[in-house]
Amino acid sequence: MLPLVIAHRGASGYRPEHTLASYRLAIALGADYVEPDLVSTRDGVLVARHENEIGGTTDVAARPEYADRLTTKVVDGRILTGWFVEDFTLAELKTLRAVERVPELRPRNTRYDGRYDVPTFDEILALVAEESHRLGRPIGVYPETKHPSYFADQGLALEEPLLDALARHEMAGPDAPVFLQSFEAGNLRWLRARTALPLVQLVSADGRVDRVTATGLRRVASYADAVGVAKDLVLPRDPRTGALAEATPLVADAHAVGLDVHVWTLRDEHDSIEETQAFLDAGVDGLFTDHPDTTLEACRLHASSVLVRAAR
Repeated sequence: MLPLVIAHRGASGYRPEHTLASYRLAIALGADYVEPDLVSTRDGVLVARHENEIGGTTDVAARPEYADRLTTKVVDGRILTGWFVEDFTLAELKTLRAVERVPELRPRNTRYDGRYDVPTFDEILALVAEESHRLGRPIGVYPETKHPSYFADQGLALEEPLLDALARHEMAGPDAPVFLQSFEAGNLRWLRARTALPLVQLVSADGRVDRVTATGLRRVASYADAVGVAKDLVLPRDPRTGALAEATPLVADAHAVGLDVHVWTLRDEHDSIEETQAFLDAGVDGLFTDHPDTTLEACRLHASSVLVRAAR
C-alpha cells in the first residue's frame, strides 16, 4: 500500500503557501491530503497561515493603513515583532495579499506575490469538496491547530471552530478523510474526547523527543492515532557528510503500539527521489511534501522496484 502524500501547505514548492492556488495545484498534482495551518482572526474565523505573525506571508508591511498594528508579542515563549492575524477582522485580512514566505529559496514563486488572498478554512473545505467531486476521488484535509494554548488565552480557542467547520462540510464522521494534528498534547486530548477523527501528535527534532521513545510512544497512543515527526527523527544525517544514516527504531516502535508515522517535510531543494525512497524503505505511512508530484513519482518508482524484487 502506498503511503499518504500530504501536500504541505498545498503545493508550496510551486505557489505561495496557504493559498487556494497552492491547494488547488496540489490536488491537481495528485496529493491525497492538503494541509492547512489554522490560526484565528479577531472575529473568530479560522484562516490558513504558517504562523499568526503575517508580516512575512502577506503584504501587510507595505500597507500604510495597517502601520499602527505593528506590535511585539510573546507567542509560546518567543518574542515576535510584526503584524498578527488575531489583530485583524476577516474583512480586514481579506484586503491583504499573500506573498512567498522564503523568496531567497523560491524566487520563482515571487511572480505570484499579490495575486491571492488569505483563505478561510471554510473556503479550503469547499475547494476540497468541489475537487473531490470533479475528480471522482476523495481528497483529504490535514489541518494543524497553530499555538492553540496561545489562542485560547486570547479568547479565540481553535478547537470548537475547527470541529464546527468540519461538521458544516460533512467531514466530521469517523470515515471522513481528515487528520487533526498539533504539537500540544493537551489540545489533542481535548479533541479526543469530542471527535472520532484520527489525531496526530507532532514532534520536532529539537522538541519533545521523549515522545518518540518506546515509552513515550505508548503514552501518545493513549490519545492519538499517529505521530507526525521531523524526518531526521526517522533517518538522521551524518553531521560531517550530510549523508543519511541508518534508520532509528522510531517507525517500528510506533507501529508496535498501533501508531502510524508521517514524516515532514520533503522538498525538491533538499531531498532527492532516492532519499524519499529511503523513507519508504524505513516503513513510514505518510509523507509531507512541498512538491507532491516528485513525491508521488518516488512512491511509484519505489513500488515498482519492490514488485521487481519480489518477482526475482
